[in-house]
Amino acid sequence: MTWIDTIILSIVEGITEFLPISSTGHMIIASSILGIKEDEFTKLFEICVQLGAILSVVVLYWKKFFDFSRIQFYLKLIIAVAPALIFGLLFSKKIDQFLESPFTVAMALLVGGVVLLFVDKMFKRTHIDHEHNLPFFKALGIGFWQVIAMIPGTSRSAATIVGGMQQGLTRRFAAEFSFFLAVPTMMAATGYKLLQAYKLDKVRPAELSVFTKQNMMFLLAGNVIAFVVALIAIKTFIHFLQKNSLRAFGVYRILAAGAIFFMIYQGVITSGPKETRTEEVKTAPVQ
Repeated sequence: MTWIDTIILSIVEGITEFLPISSTGHMIIASSILGIKEDEFTKLFEICVQLGAILSVVVLYWKKFFDFSRIQFYLKLIIAVAPALIFGLLFSKKIDQFLESPFTVAMALLVGGVVLLFVDKMFKRTHIDHEHNLPFFKALGIGFWQVIAMIPGTSRSAATIVGGMQQGLTRRFAAEFSFFLAVPTMMAATGYKLLQAYKLDKVRPAELSVFTKQNMMFLLAGNVIAFVVALIAIKTFIHFLQKNSLRAFGVYRILAAGAIFFMIYQGVITSGPKETRTEEVKTAPVQ
């Protein structure tokens, strides 16, 4: 990776993390177009840079996150995040394989785009507009919808917003609850990936370490950029939802999927997992 790659990927992450268009999918495609070497650090960066975007939610909604009298708010988040944590631990290797497939991203963008075209008509009777009115079992239901987002290109935001509306949440509150749910979900994902990388670093040669000074500078700068861009994106998205439906995002997803299929056909990007261009290092299994 270079500084230009870092800046571009971080901006892409900040813009797309909370929009129902798949941040992971867009970063996979962006890295493919940029020709970024798909090494261990690149994979780590694409996950951990999301932390900066997630922290923007904490800043914007700090009164809710730090009002410890709202015990039910925290309990509902814990219940909602549980399915993703369980499935993520059980199928982490399979998910990593999906994360390297632009074809999978394109298919998920296409299917999700069609859903967003009709979601407002599918779920007209939405009335829950505050977490006080959100039953625990509905929070769990949204959590299972989030599991679908493990397929790259689906979009965690899209899955939880659609899931929220299916559970009776208004479009705006479904988006806000999606933001709240992103915080524990992505912090857990980031922490897990960092722990994995640290364990691997302990059994590989020092010259192949992921945690170099340069890489840490890339990661720090990327999170700062993603944080600032995400602040703007969240405010813009919420304002947009007050007056508009999700249909525009459905159209965008379909067009984006078409563009990806065209690039695959033209050979600009490969349809399957990208080959790692660094030498593989044989190490003992990490306990």
